[in-house]
Amino acid sequence: MQKVVKTIVILFAIGSLVACSSFRFPGVYKVRVQQGNYIEKKMVDQLEVGMTRRQVQYVMGSPLLEDTFNTDRWDYLFMVKRGGEVLVDRRFTVYFDGDSLAKWETDIEFKDDETPQSSAEKEEVPDPKMK
Repeated sequence: MQKVVKTIVILFAIGSLVACSSFRFPGVYKVRVQQGNYIEKKMVDQLEVGMTRRQVQYVMGSPLLEDTFNTDRWDYLFMVKRGGEVLVDRRFTVYFDGDSLAKWETDIEFKDDETPQSSAEKEEVPDPKMK
């Protein structure tokens, strides 16, 4: 009897581990999730070297990351994900010298007043009912 109980427990444990695998159900709709700060060209155009932290925060919004060890750096991040796939990943970093803006760096390429996120927003989202 005890051998049967052990066998059932082992089979249940193996079945539980198999359930944790990466099996994907067909036809499941994955929601696109936007996270972070939405950066537009007109926001970046308003930045000027010498602006105070408060002025930068007014123009750009609150930074997503404030480095604990380097208080003269603010990071604005933007990411669009669908399921586990990252569609857009952008970074905009602002550097201060004391309380005044010293410089900024970005991997965003703006094109004629187009926001960096617009290419992901224009993407067609499949209708789950069409499959």
